[in-house]
Amino acid sequence: MKLGILLLLFSFFVYFLKFVILGDPENTYYYVFNALGFLPINVLLVTLVLNELLSVRARRERMEKMNMVIGTFYSEVGTDLLKTFARADPHISTLEHSLLIQGNWNDQDFTGVRKIMEAYSFHADMTCQGFEEMRPFLRARRDFLLRLLENPVLLEHQAFTEVLLAVFHLTEELEQRECLTDLPETDHGHLKGDVERIYRLLTLEWLSYMKHLHSHYPYLFSLAMRTNPFDREARVIVE
Repeated sequence: MKLGILLLLFSFFVYFLKFVILGDPENTYYYVFNALGFLPINVLLVTLVLNELLSVRARRERMEKMNMVIGTFYSEVGTDLLKTFARADPHISTLEHSLLIQGNWNDQDFTGVRKIMEAYSFHADMTCQGFEEMRPFLRARRDFLLRLLENPVLLEHQAFTEVLLAVFHLTEELEQRECLTDLPETDHGHLKGDVERIYRLLTLEWLSYMKHLHSHYPYLFSLAMRTNPFDREARVIVE
């Protein structure tokens, strides 16, 4: 309200000053009506064009912050989980070659690999001992996962939010069981289903994140490929 009143007063002052200095009230009235006639077009330009440009910029900034958070997640949790799941996948050899992302890939290459992965049947033959070893790993990162779930930046990224919820759900499932080394077949199958859900969501999101690094951060992409969870021969040492 204060800003609106200030602008109206300023406009009135300008017209009054024009009238006092230059005179010719008819010309002033003529100009005022011309300005009022152009006002709807001006509003249209501001609301539709400029507002959209600002919205695009804001979305880009949010996506940048979002990808920073996603990168932190893979550094702390995601990459290690993918390594564990990939090692337990009996059919990973059919997927390994597709996920050895090269520096000269383009958007079509990423799109083609994504189609392959969406059609892939993700299996992880996790043993009871494997669940037992995974529990302390997830327990130590429970607070980190909770902070990510509370991050408002991630609310707009539904796919990654599903990843976080799936990982947190598995953490809760493992925490609620006193012993994981002697589970009945039905319960083992239930946990295996939780793992395979994470495996699929995590892999698809990993590919999207690799595409982002490939396009914008070559040095981060280089490290990601030297620690590629799907490459059994990956080494962080640059040779």
